[in-house]
Amino acid sequence: MRSGPESLILESVAEAATPASSFPDDGKNTIASQLVSRLREAIISGQLEAGSKINLDRAKQSFNVSLSPLREALARLISDGLVEFEDNRGYRVSPVSLSNLEEITSLREEFETFALRESMRVGDVEWEGNVMRALHRLNRAERDASKPETLEQWEAVHREFHLTLISGCRRPLLLQFCKTMLNLNDRYRRTFLTRTSGDRNVSVEHSEIAQGTVARDMDYACDRLREHIHRTGTNLRRHLAEKGIA
Repeated sequence: MRSGPESLILESVAEAATPASSFPDDGKNTIASQLVSRLREAIISGQLEAGSKINLDRAKQSFNVSLSPLREALARLISDGLVEFEDNRGYRVSPVSLSNLEEITSLREEFETFALRESMRVGDVEWEGNVMRALHRLNRAERDASKPETLEQWEAVHREFHLTLISGCRRPLLLQFCKTMLNLNDRYRRTFLTRTSGDRNVSVEHSEIAQGTVARDMDYACDRLREHIHRTGTNLRRHLAEKGIA
């Protein structure tokens, strides 16, 4: 079989993953779950490009897995909105667009602020402590566009901060939806951060959100979170427009 761009990308993703021989199916971290994790990261980071085809035979060879866990992993990524399937065309990484980003931003503004308000209403003291610890880790994390490894590390603690903010809401379905929207948003953020270390003082914004949250000032904290999400979306839309993405 002749190798194409998709196979080379998949092989590089697989090389960075845990070797298939050490993919134990222990009921908690199945082969499919590990594939989901690796493929999700590859898509969100842009290693698997938007719109690119995912060839099942090449993916099986690259990851040294059978078809069953691979199909299961791709089905989960379809439900997350990161992969699409079309009859007679197969699997592709979901495309990016301005309209998609605008919808994601709008949904995040509505649902994350609702989840934050609920968290402030019912969250306990342990949740408050988790918020402040997540803020501390985020503020201490370096983000330097000239050092790609710092961008990945910053993204991880940034994601942790946003999910911790809303983790006290006690609404599992709401949390799952917010996680899905954050994954979709991160695809755009990771592309944006390859060019910049940030164009505003986001640490101040994060601190304002966290401090308002633990003070249980619902209107202040939710307004700051909504503004934070909206400004990020505006910057990302500008970036996509500059790249000619409609």
